[in-house]
Amino acid sequence: MGKVLSHMTMSLDGFIAQPDDGIGELFEWYEAGDVAVDNPNETVRFAVDDASATVLRDLTENVGALIAGRRLFDIADGWGDKHPAGSPVVVVTHQPPADAAERWPTTTFVDGVAAAVERAQQIAGDKDVTIASANVTQQALALGLLDEVCVSLVPVLFGEGIPYFSTLGGGHQLLEDPAVVQGRRALHLRYPVRR
Repeated sequence: MGKVLSHMTMSLDGFIAQPDDGIGELFEWYEAGDVAVDNPNETVRFAVDDASATVLRDLTENVGALIAGRRLFDIADGWGDKHPAGSPVVVVTHQPPADAAERWPTTTFVDGVAAAVERAQQIAGDKDVTIASANVTQQALALGLLDEVCVSLVPVLFGEGIPYFSTLGGGHQLLEDPAVVQGRRALHLRYPVRR
């Protein structure tokens, strides 16, 4: 069984989106170089620097399932049932879309974070599970289900927005020292969760 990790691109002041869910300059690093990183979604193109390409390939090629919250799923319109990570998506929601089976046949909808992690691990097998949702990440961390926190930190200050982490239940959560990769327009950090 692989690891359960989270990955988000974050502003220097801790935000993963603007208050209106816009991404502003957060994803500039996905277009900051000339190294193409393939993905199955023909509407998404990655052209990054060498260092970021290594990070991005590791985050996409080793993922066997991705967990998203309903909010992100709706914003992205389910990625057209082809997430750029190239893996099946598990969505945490209390109310799946009425046309889910027809529009997103490779997407699974579950009620709860623990159920999402369990289902994603079944789908992923020996590969990793990536959580791409701030709220789901926080809940998985509180439940002791998260192995690693990954951040692509970009050089922009939002001043306000949607934070990667807000109030954590249970107090401080210690992480191990990070693995660090300096890319163009992003500093990639991987923090194992201290148990």
